[in-house]
Amino acid sequence: MKKKLVVFGLDCVTPQLAFDAWLDELPNIKRLVDGGIFGNLTSTVPPITVPAWMSMMTSQDPGMLGTYGFRNRRSYDYEDLYTTNASYIKAKTIWNYLSRNRLRSIIMGVPLTYPPKPLNGIMISSFLTPGKDVQYTYPAELAPALDRAAGGDYIIDVRDFRTSEKERLLSQIYDMTERRFKAFRHLAKNEDWDFAMMVEMGPDRLHHGFWRYADKTHRLYEEGNPYEDVIKTYYIYMDEELGKTLNELPDDVSVMLVSDHGAKGMHGGICINEFLIQENLLAVKDYPDTPRRLTTDNIDWSKTKVWGEGGYYARMFLNVEGREPQGQIPANEYESFRQWLKEKIEAIPDENGNDIGTKVFFPEDIYKEIKNIPPDLVVYLGNLDWRSAGTIGNRTIHIFENDTGPDDANHAQDGIFVWHNSGRPASRVDASIYDVAPSILDFFSIPVPDDMIGRVL
Repeated sequence: MKKKLVVFGLDCVTPQLAFDAWLDELPNIKRLVDGGIFGNLTSTVPPITVPAWMSMMTSQDPGMLGTYGFRNRRSYDYEDLYTTNASYIKAKTIWNYLSRNRLRSIIMGVPLTYPPKPLNGIMISSFLTPGKDVQYTYPAELAPALDRAAGGDYIIDVRDFRTSEKERLLSQIYDMTERRFKAFRHLAKNEDWDFAMMVEMGPDRLHHGFWRYADKTHRLYEEGNPYEDVIKTYYIYMDEELGKTLNELPDDVSVMLVSDHGAKGMHGGICINEFLIQENLLAVKDYPDTPRRLTTDNIDWSKTKVWGEGGYYARMFLNVEGREPQGQIPANEYESFRQWLKEKIEAIPDENGNDIGTKVFFPEDIYKEIKNIPPDLVVYLGNLDWRSAGTIGNRTIHIFENDTGPDDANHAQDGIFVWHNSGRPASRVDASIYDVAPSILDFFSIPVPDDMIGRVL
């Protein structure tokens, strides 16, 4: 009998909610857990949607992929940054190996699949797709049918999830989730497939938009607010959609449930470039009266040694002599300066002078290989309790309103992993994000390539 495997990807679903707090109220996730192996799924460093999902699908780390985040350096010129997409990913994915072995796949919404590439099967690209006016499906003629299968406009991603318009955001998240599951059920029922996978972005958008309202430990939490139960209610709804889908799948199908990272409350932001200015490591031509994004044309490179980028983690770039056009750090002092800077950043306290437990990584220490141009430092401010704010003009290192719009959750290192009908006795097995791809290949009796760094579960 032909084996079938389906993977449900739930972006940002976090084990402290799905497993520890609400499992008994999520009957469909619970029946998957009770019939298989489950546990925390340790994500990439950094635990960001890009590159985490593609690392899961290739069993290669960000350094091996040469993709360190949404935006990457093309060269050592100051302004030569690009937004990554599928065309920059050279590693073979799960569906590449399956196609080569004449197995057919349905791939829906997996991040870093735009523009869609040919495969033995069908593909609907992910949230980085610029819009539905471009080809976002393979084959192209699938797109019109997708709207019909979704029972309305198939939503690639919600717009502007960092917003104060909470009712609009919540409505969009529910519409997106309902329509994606409905379209996935249609495809799973009407297409021939051996492997099927969908990724739903709803929980990620919900966490970023509503964490402060639900987390009683968050500094902005207000008891009795109208959104107090919104995350739990959505998890229950998502579980219901999962149940509807499971009920339409063959009884003998093997099912994985995964998330690319977790979520946690965000204490605030560390203005990393403001810190560098105060330490005389970064010079700007024009210091603004109000906070604004740091742009490379406003940096005085002749007086700058370091600059950084904002996000859920910080990326630090050194201005090195002979490497950058106006490098200020002598090449023979690179390692000593980088170590000094690491210690300097790790010592940044909170607003009361307390240690926040920042972790700073050197790329060559955390990745098996380094392709393309990595940041010189990868920084977890407060071990991801604080985000990196890249703006300048704040006149302080600490801010408590997100500089890119309302957002009260950061990413946590661990996501979730469940494998129902895994062939192993039901048990808790913590895993790595790199273990997913080799385990899928092994399930289909396909040899695991040497360049996959995970283990077969």
